[in-house]
Amino acid sequence: MSLRIKFNLVLILSSLAGIGLAAIFSYHLLQKNAREEVIENARFMMESAIAVRGYTVSEVKPLLALQQKRQFIKQTVPAYAANQYISKLQKSHPEYSYREATLNPTNPINRATSWEADIINWFRSNADEKELIGERDTPTGHMLYMSRPIQIKNPNCLACHSTPSAAPKTLIDTYGTANGFGWQMNEVIGAQIVSIPMSLPLQRAESTFYSFLGLITGGFVITIVLLNLLLHFIVIKPILTISKQADRVSMGNLEAEELDIKGKDEIASVGQSFNRMHRSLVNAFNMLDSENDEENS
Repeated sequence: MSLRIKFNLVLILSSLAGIGLAAIFSYHLLQKNAREEVIENARFMMESAIAVRGYTVSEVKPLLALQQKRQFIKQTVPAYAANQYISKLQKSHPEYSYREATLNPTNPINRATSWEADIINWFRSNADEKELIGERDTPTGHMLYMSRPIQIKNPNCLACHSTPSAAPKTLIDTYGTANGFGWQMNEVIGAQIVSIPMSLPLQRAESTFYSFLGLITGGFVITIVLLNLLLHFIVIKPILTISKQADRVSMGNLEAEELDIKGKDEIASVGQSFNRMHRSLVNAFNMLDSENDEENS
């Protein structure tokens, strides 16, 4: 096996190992960054919905208190305001969703589905937890969800949700008495749930990963080519020259010219040593020839 083959074998194996380690590390890093990006988007949507709820309670509801006595105005409901805000956002991002899922809602449209009910029950069982992040597969693709509990902390909420007799007549006329009652203080009655698709960030992460992998592979290939060129001109070519010179001298061609040595590296040192050996052989044979001539004379 030639020196070039041995060198390239070691270089290629080490390059493959380096590329493999870099690929594993970068893939997991990019996947992690993609997930964090989705979480940040979900958190932004959640905070926006909470801001709209707060604005509705503090700014809109007091202005419509008088009209509310004559007719139920859904625009005063924080959940309705938040859902309307998100519905505007969904016109440009239809894959994003926001739900205020409730186990016993006043409006049946807000009734929790089975997986939403699991989230609500998890918050009920983990009272100290304020946020739950998870992933689920849907018919439209892989989704990440962020959820926060809806907990009764304001006694004013019970004015509409304690008993039908205590609720405003306009609310009863709109939704009836079958749902949305029996809530208790500090009870987790639902959850705010934001769902965001992971497909696009993951696709971008994979695209970045393959681009990075291509660049690093190209870098290793260029490095291998350059190292082979250096190996050829700095090591292999001088060694082949010395080897050919050694063959000529070993075959008795002592009149061969000495090697033209340039540089001060180890290969040049070998060439200089060979030249000294060559000169020593020439001198030795000349001395032998002189002695033979003297004996013959």
